Amino acid sequence: MAIELCGKPISGRSRYETLIERRCYRSAGHTGKCDEYPFLAHLLQIAPRVAAKVKRDATKTTGAAWKSDDAGPNRIDRWVMLLPDDVLKNEFGINIASMKPQVRAKLRDKAATYEDCMDVAAMLTLNVYEMTNAPIPPPEIRDYLIGRFERFEPNSTRCIVCLDYLDFISFDLAQRGRAHIETAHANPRMHSPSNVGFAHRECNIAQGSSSLSEFYDWMRSILARVDEHQSQFDLVTERTK
Repeated sequence: MAIELCGKPISGRSRYETLIERRCYRSAGHTGKCDEYPFLAHLLQIAPRVAAKVKRDATKTTGAAWKSDDAGPNRIDRWVMLLPDDVLKNEFGINIASMKPQVRAKLRDKAATYEDCMDVAAMLTLNVYEMTNAPIPPPEIRDYLIGRFERFEPNSTRCIVCLDYLDFISFDLAQRGRAHIETAHANPRMHSPSNVGFAHRECNIAQGSSSLSEFYDWMRSILARVDEHQSQFDLVTERTK
């Protein structure tokens, strides 16, 4: 990391506060109050829904589609899911054993430390500002992000699945809770800044639970069969002329 962070403890109100020690993520030696999410200050003012999405997707598990014991908790801190089953049940009333296997896997696969979640939040913020038609960040936030990630490249953010460029305006196209841009994972079984990015909703759905390499192999196998079938069809068509 190119810049040194403040790192002073910050108090929180979550029922899971005993599991972590929240920290100030402002630059070391800053003036004024400590702040856990200084890189989101500008987005909170001009695009609060985008800022909320970055924070939520970086730190929370996916929300349950329905409320029941087997569906799992509706958004919970990712670091909580690092705890053993018995601790989750006895101390927090979360019964992993009662959940459907795919729900258990989803919660466990994307569990992450507090530190990784905070790094993901900062990286996603950089990705937002690097989108086409993104707002220009204040100099202090731009410099902060460059200090953290040693880059700031406007108009460079791509869908991590199809690799087409992403447009900040797409954040405003969400309908009935369905966003056009979603947070996605190159490897769905890992939540870290090097593995997380944004993707078109359709691309994220198509990738599913596969890693990107697995998904691309699947796509290549489909295209190979299509090419083979087309070649056979063209040969038959030529013979019947």
